Amino acid sequence: MKKKRIRPFLLACLLLAVLLMVPATGLADAGGFAGDSDYGGGSDWGGSGDWGSDSDWGSSSGDGFVIWNGGGSGTGSGGGLIFWIIVVAVIYFVIRAKGKKGGGNGAVNPGASRTVLPMTIAQLKEMDPNFSEEAMKEKIGNLYIRMQDCWQNKKWEEMRTSMTDALFNQMGSQLAALIRNKQTNYVERIAVLGVDLTGFGQDEKNDIITALVRTRIVDYTVSDETGAVVSGSKTAEKFLTYEWTLVRTKGTKTVKADANETAHCPNCGAPLDLNHTAKCEYCGAIITAAEYDWVISAIKGISQRTS
Repeated sequence: MKKKRIRPFLLACLLLAVLLMVPATGLADAGGFAGDSDYGGGSDWGGSGDWGSDSDWGSSSGDGFVIWNGGGSGTGSGGGLIFWIIVVAVIYFVIRAKGKKGGGNGAVNPGASRTVLPMTIAQLKEMDPNFSEEAMKEKIGNLYIRMQDCWQNKKWEEMRTSMTDALFNQMGSQLAALIRNKQTNYVERIAVLGVDLTGFGQDEKNDIITALVRTRIVDYTVSDETGAVVSGSKTAEKFLTYEWTLVRTKGTKTVKADANETAHCPNCGAPLDLNHTAKCEYCGAIITAAEYDWVISAIKGISQRTS
């Protein structure tokens, strides 16, 4: 019995040792995707658009997490160590829990993962006649620019209405690490080069869209105390490709731009301005924006090319 209990702990310790040997890099752009090294597909911006090839619904739909590029935790030497200790602790307890539930055979509950049913754009428009591909692309492009601005100015609370809680909190923790290290990540000369909608689907709770987002930025991190550049470059341009997953509550309809419809607080009924805050100004209730519009659920870095 003791040996069985020790094995998960030894595995966790081994993983921690390996991770600590990986060099940490500084955070870069919102979420830390633009690191110091290029990765992925380089200048191949095309993407495939075939259902199932680029859209991994099983891992990225509706669960609200960020997939980092290589070494992108970037919380500094002290913060990075704490981060990996937390990761190892979580892995250790997950292994123990699986061992107890599955009798040690590693069986996974088949009902634990969500089933996502793919749909076509025509099917989506049949359910939501006011949905516009062009408006959705414009929304995603604007969200990208807004996200970088909030990240640089350290006003992350303004992104709450545009993200799932899990993603908002996860990226907020990364920004908090920058603030603790007394650093500012500057993202300048931002250009959204293109947005392609690559997948549509539904699970039991959400409507889901995946999009390929191609951007150009100049990205560097500066010490707040000395003004010295600690990572990145003030001149090098980075061309990045991301995969975004956006969700909204299943059955939500797109409101026409000229419609005189106003969202109301489900707690007190007061009118809401979801572009301004995720909190009701009258009763203080936190509003889940996905009940009214699309929000970002997951972001995955696909490739980076530095020019």
